[in-house]
Amino acid sequence: MTRIDDPLHDREVGAADSSPDTTRIDGTRISAVRPLISPALLQDELPVPRETQALVERSRAAIADVLHGRDDRLVVVVGPCSIHDHDQAMEYARLLRGAADELSGELLVVMRVYFEKPRTTVGWKGYINDPRLDGSFRINEGLRRARGLLLDISALGLPIATEFLDLLSPQYIADLIAWGAIGARTTESPSHRQLSSGLSCPLGFKNGTDGGVQIAADAMVAASARHAFMGMTKMGMAAIFETRGNQDTHVILRGGKQGPNYDAASIDACCAALRKAGQREQVMVDCSHANSNKSHLRQIDVAQDVAAQIAGGDARITGVMIESNLEEGRQDLKPGEPLRHGVSITDACLGWTQTLPVLRALAEGVRQRRRAARHA
Repeated sequence: MTRIDDPLHDREVGAADSSPDTTRIDGTRISAVRPLISPALLQDELPVPRETQALVERSRAAIADVLHGRDDRLVVVVGPCSIHDHDQAMEYARLLRGAADELSGELLVVMRVYFEKPRTTVGWKGYINDPRLDGSFRINEGLRRARGLLLDISALGLPIATEFLDLLSPQYIADLIAWGAIGARTTESPSHRQLSSGLSCPLGFKNGTDGGVQIAADAMVAASARHAFMGMTKMGMAAIFETRGNQDTHVILRGGKQGPNYDAASIDACCAALRKAGQREQVMVDCSHANSNKSHLRQIDVAQDVAAQIAGGDARITGVMIESNLEEGRQDLKPGEPLRHGVSITDACLGWTQTLPVLRALAEGVRQRRRAARHA
């Protein structure tokens, strides 16, 4: 009888029939691999109520109407630079909901709920990556907390905006997002352009960090096309995705290394580039970042200038972004030190008492634009 295994000569792991040992060349800088919850399991734990589904569908359609000229309101994406506390985010959301109702005739208010923060070098990467703010990187917990917060804000009847930074995270939260952004550092990324072509929500591409708008115009062209790429399904399996293309995209002017680009001449130049690329001539202005020279209070001046352009009849300005929190300014995240309530731990923000007059000024600009259109 032939033995299955020879204890003196183990043929099962012999050099002739074994898999090559690649441990010396593969994963040499990986210190740990931990299990990740699947999007399907998280969505099963935290499902979308019918009322929230209706809100998301209604909000996406309304934003698309603005982008396609069927609605003359201004889309205003406003909220904290980044989310780091559930209760404080809800406190802000309740204040914003009141303002959204007050100004709903002129403004389509969407709350900025950003969970992922791109870092120039290193630093806190956001609520999903490090929800405990202590470097423990409890990403599964962060995904649960993030989705739970989105559901709670949606329950208030407030549509939500976020930036899509990680290529996998949209599978966990994108069903709850009314409007999305692709940041200045990733607008030129082919992977993010492909992702955008398959996202279900309208979204904006920021101009590059150098201030150039051509990469954003190119991103719009790319996102409107069909693509095929590798990704992860809701069940957590690798798959090939084929997209239909996203026609509901636009440019976000956020300034650059050469300075701000929210003035009338910059908007003219941006629209000329869009026209040449065969895209709609419309822009959203980010009042923060390089447009405010990274001074949170200058957002007020930028918004007032934009409101004046809108009041003068410029219909190409279809949106504005504002970084706003419960309290103004920013604070550093330091181990062992308590954080001040309602203050950003990333970029400095306007406080709520400073934000509300800005929203009202933008609404007045829309009213004046309407009056000018009626008398034209």
